[in-house]
Amino acid sequence: MAQRRWRYRVRQFVTALIASIRLDERVLLVCTLSDPQLLLFERMPRFAQRHSLDVYHALVRAGHTDPHLLQAALLHDCGKVDPNGRTIPLIYYAIIVLLQQYAPDLYQRAARNGRGLLYPFALHATHEQRSVIYARAAGSHPEVVQILSDYAERRATPFTDALRAADDTN
Repeated sequence: MAQRRWRYRVRQFVTALIASIRLDERVLLVCTLSDPQLLLFERMPRFAQRHSLDVYHALVRAGHTDPHLLQAALLHDCGKVDPNGRTIPLIYYAIIVLLQQYAPDLYQRAARNGRGLLYPFALHATHEQRSVIYARAAGSHPEVVQILSDYAERRATPFTDALRAADDTN
């Protein structure tokens, strides 16, 4: 089991390194998101955009068609960009995943400190709440904001359960 999870994480990292977005997906984004939401999406690094699109596609494959859920999928990680446009460097994701799994107390301490080299940990630890704030500020439909809020607060709803399942497999 641990070896399979390790291989999954290595594949996920390599996929992030070579992330790309197809032309048909760009069209999908323009048709699915409002202009302010699209700006939120475009602020994310390419690997985060790819991840969000993969979550979106997983929901569609699972039969989900609700436009608010699908918008939430595309925006669920937009809070991984701070108000100044700073993002979490890709290498930090490997460290974050390892710490969350094997040393969660150390991850929490790094996130609470959040200064200097530890800033990406604080950014990561609070990204879900920031995604809610950004989506609301971008004029997202209240249902999109509610899904993101429920997701951030770990409230189980049919939408958050579906979003979490798609997020966890991508």
